[in-house]
Amino acid sequence: MYSTLDVDIRPGTGLGLFELGGTTSYHVSKPELRTEFDHVRFQELHCDVKYDADSPITPIVLHIRPHLDLLFSGYHQRLHTISLRRLRDPHPPVTLRYKNTTLSSTEEVLRRVGVKRAFGPTYPGDDLRYPGVWFSFDEDGRNEGLRPSSPPPDDRMQEVKRVMISQKSENDEPTDALSEVKDGVVLHFYPTSSEPLHIRIGVTTAQDLTCDLGPPPRINYREDDRMTIHSRAGKLDDDLGTSYFYNYFQHGIDFLISGSTHVVKKIIIHTNIPGTALFQQYKRCPWAIEGKPEDDEDDSPPQKWFYDRYEDIGHFLSPGDSPPSMMLDRTDDEEQLTLPSAPTRLLGYNGIILEVTDSAQVATVMLF
Repeated sequence: MYSTLDVDIRPGTGLGLFELGGTTSYHVSKPELRTEFDHVRFQELHCDVKYDADSPITPIVLHIRPHLDLLFSGYHQRLHTISLRRLRDPHPPVTLRYKNTTLSSTEEVLRRVGVKRAFGPTYPGDDLRYPGVWFSFDEDGRNEGLRPSSPPPDDRMQEVKRVMISQKSENDEPTDALSEVKDGVVLHFYPTSSEPLHIRIGVTTAQDLTCDLGPPPRINYREDDRMTIHSRAGKLDDDLGTSYFYNYFQHGIDFLISGSTHVVKKIIIHTNIPGTALFQQYKRCPWAIEGKPEDDEDDSPPQKWFYDRYEDIGHFLSPGDSPPSMMLDRTDDEEQLTLPSAPTRLLGYNGIILEVTDSAQVATVMLF
């Protein structure tokens, strides 16, 4: 009977007892492994070391068979990359966790859809890559570096063969606009004689919303925090897990409220497009994105409306090249829901995330 190797993923930080940038090759000697892997019979671990004998600053690769490969930098000999492979090899069996979720175990096979459920959308490619961690469906890495424009359409159940944890590099990764903050939204109600309501991120409180909009039809305490992995800071909010949503279905808008300060952190506006996963869950909010006036005397600043195509809105937000897109399939969490064009794209700009359908319509606008 083999003991289980139980490890947790920390994207950009480490895996199990190994800390990227902190663990050195000196710490990962056999006596250290014997102590740290006391829950696994040491006889089950077979270690090989690879390096360039002709170089004094050679990178070092430590293979702890059958599951772990550790790459140490050549200069400081600090842990740079961790590879976890052969997840289904029972000698010893592996349990892989992320936060409070078991991703892979002797009973649970990690598949593409499971990764997306745990980590959310990411950029298209054969592998699923997130800042600090990526998941490969090829055992020996023969397809590394090959990045097709989109994955095969029927690959939801594709089995993960390797998991790579590496230090984050802002220079090598696409720029995300997830840490930027916008002022908020101005809501106009009918009849038009009603005063506009300005809801500001970081200022408006939950009590303000209740006074101005009434009690929300639903308060949702389950925050989908998967997108925080793309934040440049790489840190979760201090009140993560206590934040909550005010869902105003009748207005087509959601507000994420801080669990500690009870101020608005995020605003999500819904277009209610037929054929999308959220169709008819929200009333349409006929939104417009307003630009800066051309001069001080301009009382009609430029705007783009919910019915404009993404190409026009994207150019309005950023006249340069379009940002990299992430794929989001809301049916991943709804096994009984089937849509002809379920996946959408997420494109981040300065403080704004647009969710775009394959017909170039903007389904939701997210303000941070």
